[in-house]
Amino acid sequence: MTLFELTFAIAALLITPGPTNTLLFVAGAERGLNAALRLIPAELLGYLVTVVPLTLLGALYLNDAPRARAVVAVMAGLWVGWLAVRLWRPQIALAGSSAVTSPLVFVTTMLNPKALIFGLVLLPSVSQGATNLALFSGLVVMIAAVWAGMGAWLGRATTARLQVLPMVRRVASVWLALVSVVLLVKGLGA
Repeated sequence: MTLFELTFAIAALLITPGPTNTLLFVAGAERGLNAALRLIPAELLGYLVTVVPLTLLGALYLNDAPRARAVVAVMAGLWVGWLAVRLWRPQIALAGSSAVTSPLVFVTTMLNPKALIFGLVLLPSVSQGATNLALFSGLVVMIAAVWAGMGAWLGRATTARLQVLPMVRRVASVWLALVSVVLLVKGLGA
């Protein structure tokens, strides 16, 4: 895969809506861009904690233990389901508060099924490992900022901000519930 093809593949997968992107979007809508941008290191660390070991050793282990992918999918599905419930529940909104925290972003990203694709399919390379990880890290930061920015724009663009934020959380919750069901079905069906 050429560097251009790899860049496109990583960016296309990162930009798709998923649990982490949903959390950054909600954080941007609730707290604004600057506060949401502070969550990006948690996302990057969450990806790297999963992707680096998978890139280095995961393919060997998963070839010998095919059920491991199903277990990871079920774990991710349960976590995303819990996130959906957490975002659905109404909370008293305090100035500057959010249901989205750095630890939540970290764990969600660590369990994100996209990490499997990055670590086992897109990034492994004997000769280009460091370049691939640097490219991946840069794209994670840029695309996370886009999702946080879209949420912040929505939060600013609405005149009835306090009425829109609960709806944003509910829509995000429904999306995460659907992602959770898909992950659980894949994991349990394997």
